[in-house]
Amino acid sequence: MSLREKLFPENRPGLSRFWNFSRGGIDNFRSGLRDAVSGVEQTRSRMMEYDQLLVWAVLSLALIGLVMVYSASITLADGPKYANYSSNHFLIRHVISLVIALGVGIWTFKIPTKVWDRYSPIIFGFTVLLLIAVLIPGVGKGVNGAKRWIPLGVMNFQPSELMKFAAVIFAATYTVQRQEYLHSFVKGMLPMGIAVALVGALLMAEPDLGAFVVVALIAFGILFLGGINAKLFGGLIVVGLLSGASMIALSPFRRGRMLAFMDPWQVDNAANKGYQLTHSLMAFGRGEWFGLGLGGSVEKLNYLPEAHTDFIMAVIGEELGFCGVVVMLFLFYWVVRRAFMIGRTALQLDRSFAGLAAKGVAIWIGWQSFINMGVNLGLLPTKGLTLPFVSYGGSGILMNAVAIAMLLRIDYENRILMRGGKL
Repeated sequence: MSLREKLFPENRPGLSRFWNFSRGGIDNFRSGLRDAVSGVEQTRSRMMEYDQLLVWAVLSLALIGLVMVYSASITLADGPKYANYSSNHFLIRHVISLVIALGVGIWTFKIPTKVWDRYSPIIFGFTVLLLIAVLIPGVGKGVNGAKRWIPLGVMNFQPSELMKFAAVIFAATYTVQRQEYLHSFVKGMLPMGIAVALVGALLMAEPDLGAFVVVALIAFGILFLGGINAKLFGGLIVVGLLSGASMIALSPFRRGRMLAFMDPWQVDNAANKGYQLTHSLMAFGRGEWFGLGLGGSVEKLNYLPEAHTDFIMAVIGEELGFCGVVVMLFLFYWVVRRAFMIGRTALQLDRSFAGLAAKGVAIWIGWQSFINMGVNLGLLPTKGLTLPFVSYGGSGILMNAVAIAMLLRIDYENRILMRGGKL
């Protein structure tokens, strides 16, 4: 009698089944464990077609802006400048701008990225013509001594806002096409320098120094990310600083603003060139940690000029406090961070134009937000730049929506390629 027969007689119920397990059960167990770890049903992880968190961050900024524009502008009708306006005038126009921007943004999302690459020189040239047209008497509209708008009935369009977008796609195309010449001053940097100088001359004629600074930062920032020679870029920074210092030194108005920025609380400055800055700082001081609550701002009661546009961040600081400002900072940080990450992914997928364009949008939104907040907080000299997605202004909101729509399209195409699809 075998050992098996002695230990497990056949007439004992269930022992045959136990012996079968002892022979094959271990193998079955190992196979089951392996399937459990690797997944018996191999399913592809679900990838969203767009960046939801980016969309929610932008929508949050737009909704906060809608509320704060209404809060900051509701009392403007009490002043002599807007005496003929209703208290809801700016709210209604801001809602119209948001609706138009949403519609144009949805339409822009449907445009393939390669189309922007192909037609970027034409768009850039057309925008230059608009910058010239705005200076022609009878075509451009002047406000507060500056001619920056072209009346279109429903809204006044500002070509300088379109130029920011044109600079993004043109600089991205230029950098890709001139990749082999980026170490050469004559063939690499000089053509772009001439284009930026032309745009700068037209913008300074309006005048709009703030838009010129943003356009220059976009163009040369993309060149830097594209791999321009470090020495050339260092020389470019020096030239930029000298040019800025010259514009300030040769303009009594800008020189006065710079002196007021250095000491805004000096008696003469506080009543003149430093008036906006001092009242902006007082608004932040009144807000403290949690703010005075919506509608509680005192500075918006015709003390702080342009409270619904350039200095809306001061109203946010006064009504929502330090916590509200931190939320705004985080939202802008997230938008810029996601734009850079989308650009990096595009570059990893060998999509050079798309990657540089996405990073160009990040430079645009990041620098303009930084300059606006810096001006409101007294970190930078006073300069007229709106806060993206938040401030009142149809042209700015429209072009911000176009930029984000193009960014989402780049991300959408990235995800198609990562799934193994084709464009």
